[in-house]
Amino acid sequence: MGSWEVGRPAVLLVCGSLVYYHCAYRQSSLLSLIADVFIVLLCSLAILGMLFRQMNISVPVDPLEWQISQDTANTFAACMANTIGAAESVLRVAATGHDKRLFLKVVFILYLLSALGRLASGPTVAYIGLCLLCLYIFAHNSPLMHRLDLRRSAGGAQDGAQLIDSAR
Repeated sequence: MGSWEVGRPAVLLVCGSLVYYHCAYRQSSLLSLIADVFIVLLCSLAILGMLFRQMNISVPVDPLEWQISQDTANTFAACMANTIGAAESVLRVAATGHDKRLFLKVVFILYLLSALGRLASGPTVAYIGLCLLCLYIFAHNSPLMHRLDLRRSAGGAQDGAQLIDSAR
């Protein structure tokens, strides 16, 4: 497993843990968290800027030149529109009653989410979801899982070859 494959979920888990601590244990709002993050970033950049100026070191990258490209913004907006449109479409089909299995699935999931909301707070549910996502990414990128996939595919190929040989 490469360092990039391990690093991404690990950073995500650390950031999620900090958000969970801030929102759940400190009883602070998400707006307070965002403000605290910007305060820390601003102070850190100011201290580094003063330090670099005192040491006569030029700043390699000017943060004022950082921008999100128009293509990235359009891609993000299209992704959000597709996700919201797909959810709206599923709810519309379920509400009409034409697809009874879809209706029952939607009702079951909404009931499950309602029961989960009564048992745990929103930040706790989000943190559990984040932990499960990171666990899935770790497991998916694990060398052990790749070995199991190779055995399954090799076993399936051998079974297919045995069937062909027995048919002759």
